[in-house]
Amino acid sequence: MGIIEKMKLDGKKGFVTGGARGIGKSTATAFAEAGADVAIVDLDIDEAKKTAAELSGNTGQKVIAIGCDCTSPEQVDAMVQKVVDELGGLDFCHNNAGICINAPAEEMTYDQWNKVININLNGIFLTDIAAGKYMLAHGGGSIINTASMSAHIVNVPQPQCAYNASKAAVIQLTKSLAIEWAKRGVRVNSISPGYIGTELTLNSPTLIPLIEKWNAMAPLGRMGTPEELQSICVYLAGDTSSFTTGSDFIVDGAFTCF
Repeated sequence: MGIIEKMKLDGKKGFVTGGARGIGKSTATAFAEAGADVAIVDLDIDEAKKTAAELSGNTGQKVIAIGCDCTSPEQVDAMVQKVVDELGGLDFCHNNAGICINAPAEEMTYDQWNKVININLNGIFLTDIAAGKYMLAHGGGSIINTASMSAHIVNVPQPQCAYNASKAAVIQLTKSLAIEWAKRGVRVNSISPGYIGTELTLNSPTLIPLIEKWNAMAPLGRMGTPEELQSICVYLAGDTSSFTTGSDFIVDGAFTCF
């Protein structure tokens, strides 16, 4: 079997949180195109249903939609059980749901801080643990967490201390779980995207003025696209990454190199 065949995800089952749009939709698309059955998990169930129908129609794979608040332990546990029940198992997941609140540290409210930490860190922890428990009991699997280049640098000019702290913690959580589960068949890795031009980002009145500044600083002179994250996620979800765990993959066009 050649490397292209080995890269396929035929027969595998997985889910993507924050999968209705943006990066999550893009990686879910790649997983389905590679042959996997996928659950689109999102707080916005209507958008998740639209994405699931689109991907199923385009790929012929089984793609389902599940509404879930990833900060709720009960909802996360129920979501994983539904994935297993409806898809027939769980081999990989991409825990991608997250938010960013830009506010100067001295003006950020405690509620704002907690909201970012709760979704970006606690939500990743809950989905990691729920998926990990199933995988540990059923022969292993692969967990992919979305961190950020903001775990490695302090972004400018926008102030976003809570986001940066949450994403740095995601990387350390990823490494900790990778060590705990290394000999038990469950691999845990993270991706750290740079600035990615999603539909929401490119049309956000708040962010549009910043994009010019980001592009001026970027070595490649542009933002990335969601599609430029697909190949690394397909690699991590599949069997060719069997020796890869506890790693963080920075996909940022060299932005963090200076």
